[in-house]
Amino acid sequence: MKYLAIKTFLVGLFFCAVPIAQAQNAYPSRPVKVIVSYPPGGATDIMARLVAVKLSELWGQPVIVDNKPGANGNIGAAIAAKSAPDGYTLFMNTSSHAIGAGLYKSLNYDLIKDFSNVTMIASVPNVLVISNTLPFKDVKEFIEYAKQNPGKLNFGSAGSGSNSHLAVELFQSLTGTKFTHIPYKGNTGILTDLVGGNISFTIDSLPPYLPMVKEGRIKALGISSVKRSAIMPNLPTISESGVSNYRTTAWFGFSAPIGMPQEALQKISTDTMRVLKMSDVITRLAELGAEPGGGTPEQFDAHVKSEVEKFLKIIQDVKIQLQ
Repeated sequence: MKYLAIKTFLVGLFFCAVPIAQAQNAYPSRPVKVIVSYPPGGATDIMARLVAVKLSELWGQPVIVDNKPGANGNIGAAIAAKSAPDGYTLFMNTSSHAIGAGLYKSLNYDLIKDFSNVTMIASVPNVLVISNTLPFKDVKEFIEYAKQNPGKLNFGSAGSGSNSHLAVELFQSLTGTKFTHIPYKGNTGILTDLVGGNISFTIDSLPPYLPMVKEGRIKALGISSVKRSAIMPNLPTISESGVSNYRTTAWFGFSAPIGMPQEALQKISTDTMRVLKMSDVITRLAELGAEPGGGTPEQFDAHVKSEVEKFLKIIQDVKIQLQ
């Protein structure tokens, strides 16, 4: 009887211990790192920290943003690609990385082969804005004039191969227009020269230009997203204005080193989507000019691949190549 009692006690102890062990091993059981390949304070960093705080609260584990800037985002991407695929290192993937995949001759990582894509976090539409010195009321008038006057209108971009540069190159290829490119170092100079009438237009990320549009100092003709933006619901999309299939946005999402456990991937994806539905997160993203993302890993993976293909074609057509 004594032996039986001891055996029963030990068996009971084993089955009680199993849930405890499983709970201890459940993902995440330790801090998670998010590599941001740009400096603190920028849009990518702000969005990463916004989601990281909420995930930390959900998981009861620190989610730490680790900034690794340099080489237009390629240093941080390479570090992330070479990290252990255990689910404890995430990478803040962006449209700039999709552009870089076709822009640089020698990268020590492959955006498609080296990463598992988890979930889109947010997207920021581009906007076609013109100087008040131009008379155009809509995209159709703008295109008609540009076709009749190739090269006469000039546009500012944040530099060769930048999001704003390729946004205009795509517009040209779909409309049969030709513009003169004036590259800047960032978009501050573009905005100043647009207001001053020194350049004709740009197609660039909406937030920096929104205040000047609202003040009437420059004119917005169209938004580059598939649907109208909640920020400017009365502004038609470029696509609905006659440029079929035109879509360029700055986007941000979680990826991770290839080979991460499926359980971790699904957990991050599901909980990130929970975060993106929180009212305070939606409000903060709107303040940044962004719209919440979401979607399954498969959907984000398809999106990243299609973006790499789209930008690669533009880069090859225009023959842009950086070292």
